[in-house]
Amino acid sequence: MKIVIAPDSFKESLSAAGVARALARGLRQALPQAELLECPLGDGGEGTLDAVLAATGGEARQAQVTGPLGEPVTARWGWLAEQRTAFVEMASASGLELVPRARREILAATSRGTGELLHAALDAGAERLVLAIGGSATNDGGAGLLQALGIRLLDEQDRPLAPGGAALAQLARIEVAARHPRLAEVDVIIAADVDNPLCGPQGASQVFGPQKGASPAQVRQLDAALAHFAQVSAATLGRDLSEQPGAGAAGGVGFAALAFLQATFRPGIEVVAELVGLEEALVGADLALTGEGRLDGQTLRGKTPAGVLRLAQRHGVPVVAVAGSLGEGYDALYDQGLAAAFSLVPGPLSLDEALAQAEGLLERTARDLGRLWATARACPSS
Repeated sequence: MKIVIAPDSFKESLSAAGVARALARGLRQALPQAELLECPLGDGGEGTLDAVLAATGGEARQAQVTGPLGEPVTARWGWLAEQRTAFVEMASASGLELVPRARREILAATSRGTGELLHAALDAGAERLVLAIGGSATNDGGAGLLQALGIRLLDEQDRPLAPGGAALAQLARIEVAARHPRLAEVDVIIAADVDNPLCGPQGASQVFGPQKGASPAQVRQLDAALAHFAQVSAATLGRDLSEQPGAGAAGGVGFAALAFLQATFRPGIEVVAELVGLEEALVGADLALTGEGRLDGQTLRGKTPAGVLRLAQRHGVPVVAVAGSLGEGYDALYDQGLAAAFSLVPGPLSLDEALAQAEGLLERTARDLGRLWATARACPSS
């Protein structure tokens, strides 16, 4: 019997690799003879880099870069030598988790550190850049990222713009001539789990700004600033990409990468699945076990369990999902072929208690699932 264990991380609790190990321990108690393949995953947000490195044996590198509030942070990126590929996780350099809730300054938050990681990867000889852009603290349209790569954003007095999305309202001119020379030689792939446009009701500021601390007035200010950035960019480049799916990802970093780096936008789970060889692992499998912290209606919009489900269906592999909680709309996954979904929580628990006990709860749930699976396989079909 072959079982593929392919979960995402459980935010604020366990990495994807940690989740996979806990599930494997539980399954091994019930199915000691089973072949268990641990394949930790991510969909572009925090923890995706760790999942890729754990599955590929890639090298973790680090650099001191500019954090979201301008203070130096030590950020990590991944080097996959055989593929000459650099894997950059935006959350490591410009992530929301780097900013305490009381210090969130959405108008001035910058993506510059992510651009500095890309710069380091280019200098290291990368031929392909994979930019995972979930979990960002910024709403600057990727302005900081572009500035770190040599693209100049200037106001009416030819002064460089200050950090942050609010400063984009003062943008008068964009100069691209001094951008990093190797950008023309590399393939850039954006890995994300959202497909929002840059501006408007479904845009970066209105949908994601409040999650990063923006007030209603700041949301309007940032949305107008990003719209102005899109207009100046269109005049500079001769094309408007602000409505492209994914342009609004990571506070507009998706737009910057699409417009100025000629990037290709792809669902993060698809990119990660390819890098870690998930489809190959599923060939000949009897069962796939996946999961994330919360399974709900949003899971179908590019989250890890949905990606596992799509690939597993190609090979006729049934999929069971486990989650810290089951939210509204999770049962829509049944219409897409999910066999079953289970919550880890055995009874009343506070969030802090559930997070602290996640490893044990995962192991116990996997053990019980394994016992159920063994019983079902032993029963003769009618």
